Amino acid sequence: MTGTAKRPIKLKAAARGRSRDAAVEAVFKAYPQPAKAKLLALRRLIFDTAKATRGVGRIEEALKWGQPSYLTTETKSGSTVRIDHVAGKQYALYFHCQTDLVATFRELYADKWSYGGNRCILLSADDKVDEAALRDCIALALTYHLNKRNARAVPSRTGRSSA
Repeated sequence: MTGTAKRPIKLKAAARGRSRDAAVEAVFKAYPQPAKAKLLALRRLIFDTAKATRGVGRIEEALKWGQPSYLTTETKSGSTVRIDHVAGKQYALYFHCQTDLVATFRELYADKWSYGGNRCILLSADDKVDEAALRDCIALALTYHLNKRNARAVPSRTGRSSA
């Protein structure tokens, strides 16, 4: 009976954005402060944004390339978002480099952050993060494929599909 009593607790913890994956937890435990605190806040923001964004559904947390990664496996609505400590007090949100996500973020938020090529938003643990802007970028990533599918389905002025 004790084994079955613990299972619902794990499911509730996962629903609140805590991983059941020991490997992911180990990565978070290994991060240095103050980047660790910022990465945990970023993790919470990703789960909260996914929950509040229509079409995303439940997301999965896993390790990809040794980094905590957030996948829209339930709905396949978005592109994977990864987070990691970079160096010193820097940390980053990584996006698939073959998308136009980082280019879009640069257009929308040119003066907000530093960017690493077409791969990431670079942040400093010393800086106050514009949470609303970051939430917007996360939502755009988590709905990337959904938005592409919807764009193809919209008829053009000639009455044909835009794809």
